Amino acid sequence: MKFICKKNEINEALNNVSRAVPQKSPIAALNLIKLTLAKTRLELTGYDLELGISTKISVQSDDMGCFLIEARLFSEIVRKMPSEDIEIEVASNYTVTIKGGRAEYNISSESADAYPVIPDYNSGDNFTLPQALLKNMIDQTIFAVAVTENRPILTGELFDIVDGVFNLVAIDGYRLAIRTEKINTENQYHFVVKAKTLYEVSKLLKDDDSLVTVHYSKKHISFEISGYIVISRLLEGEFHNYKGSLPRGYSTEIIVNTSDFINALERCMLLINDKNKAPVRITFGNSQAKISCATGIGKFFDELNVDISGNVVEIGFNGRYLLDALKSAQSDTVKFRLGDARSPMKIMPVDGESYTFLVLPLKLRGEQNENGNENK
Repeated sequence: MKFICKKNEINEALNNVSRAVPQKSPIAALNLIKLTLAKTRLELTGYDLELGISTKISVQSDDMGCFLIEARLFSEIVRKMPSEDIEIEVASNYTVTIKGGRAEYNISSESADAYPVIPDYNSGDNFTLPQALLKNMIDQTIFAVAVTENRPILTGELFDIVDGVFNLVAIDGYRLAIRTEKINTENQYHFVVKAKTLYEVSKLLKDDDSLVTVHYSKKHISFEISGYIVISRLLEGEFHNYKGSLPRGYSTEIIVNTSDFINALERCMLLINDKNKAPVRITFGNSQAKISCATGIGKFFDELNVDISGNVVEIGFNGRYLLDALKSAQSDTVKFRLGDARSPMKIMPVDGESYTFLVLPLKLRGEQNENGNENK
């Protein structure tokens, strides 16, 4: 079989599809990328049994067939070709000849007979929403996904859709992120998608109003995005009751400038690392937020003007967790709501409830001395 394709089109397709090709799979065929030619359409597929990405590009051909080829080498060859048109021919013994301008490669490929069948992505229910919206929802919540396998269900995000209200939820036991939007569907959905899948989906989504179609079946989810199909096995298990984790009341409300607070926290974090751990201590009161820490490296103090109503509260946090939430807020100002020093802090937009972040506090003890030891 033989076909001619455009360098930029196949190069882009290879870059995206290759992200689903595993580094090292016990199934040898999965370490390769699958190319399926159907006359003027070439389909490229990467699959690791958990995540699959495929797309189709236009080519010049009258042939049909399929083969497997090493993704990294093939991508590099295509990228370095000197011409815009690339000619690819696969012989009966699966030797692949790749020509571009005066450059020519001859490399080996394999039969696609051993390649696993990808589940049908177009089965089950589906709903649509703007690509930019889903991208924003993922980007604002994925920071709170668990990175350890202690509770596998928490290594994904919950898609909770009821009465046209879509809650995308991530939680790792120390923090929680909820992104809420209304979408056009009457069906109800409750399933958990792996964070790895959502990272790849976010990379493909565009910042515009073009639509992404989400196909849902009992064991799989797929996303149809501008000519790409991303399909993934769903996580099984009972997700955390996130609604029951939300504080019902608060005694203190603070409105802060987001970038100012981020900058102060980043200054504080210069003294905190894996060897010198300490909570970031924050005192909210008298229209000020006093931020401090003390470790074996040294001490830090900063003070910001904020808008406070309610009780004075002194509370401690893991600085990285608080920074992640503030950076994901994507708004100039945010609202903190606090009960007491033992209650999680709720972070919300000043107007509306499009997102809700919870960060659990750390127990504060006496101030530390210059050696990082606690003063009794």
